[in-house]
Amino acid sequence: MNVSTDPRIVKQMLLAQWSSGVNPLASSTTDSSDATGTTVFDMLLQQYMNSNEQNASSGSSSLNSLLSLEAIGHMSTSSVWSGQLANSSGSFSAYDELILAAGNKYGVEPALIKGVIQSESSFNANAVSSAGAKGLMQLMDGTARGLGVSNSFDPEQNIDGGTRFLSYLLRKYDGNIGVALAAYNAGPGRIDRLGITNDQDLAAAYEQLPQETQNYISKVLGATQNWRIAG
Repeated sequence: MNVSTDPRIVKQMLLAQWSSGVNPLASSTTDSSDATGTTVFDMLLQQYMNSNEQNASSGSSSLNSLLSLEAIGHMSTSSVWSGQLANSSGSFSAYDELILAAGNKYGVEPALIKGVIQSESSFNANAVSSAGAKGLMQLMDGTARGLGVSNSFDPEQNIDGGTRFLSYLLRKYDGNIGVALAAYNAGPGRIDRLGITNDQDLAAAYEQLPQETQNYISKVLGATQNWRIAG
């Protein structure tokens, strides 16, 4: 199953998350996740995808049912995944061992790493963008050097460096995955200039983001969910 989440749905889910009164900046995630560590956001995203498949012929979506729920929980943060990666690593990529190692090292969910790699390079270690970003996680040369990556085309170095950067962004934005992904794509400087620090800010300023970044967030979230299902 290949799912791409509509950016408008992502915006509405972010808005609903905050209008519910749930604070995604809270340090504890026990109230917004079940015993398996699955967040309410994850379940809503999966419900949206399932309903979208079932209602494809009529063109309906499950947006209304998503927004009618009383609360949307906090997205999984990097800290939640420390010590849990062995059971949540996903499968079927050519770089599973490297991804799991980097995830364990930096406390990032492997499915999220795979979602970024799939969206950035389609798992092509030799990919080069028109802007000069290189490798699996599409690192710019300056960023790569700052992360200690000497060869962006080396899968091990690229995955380690990209995951390290993603982990930094997740910490910088207090585990708000949407904001971290926006910063990964558009650069943290641009996100900071817009005054975006959490997913509430992201929802409010969503239309100010480049269309590429809006599409990127939804693409990575959809790919991440696919890897969770595969795993």
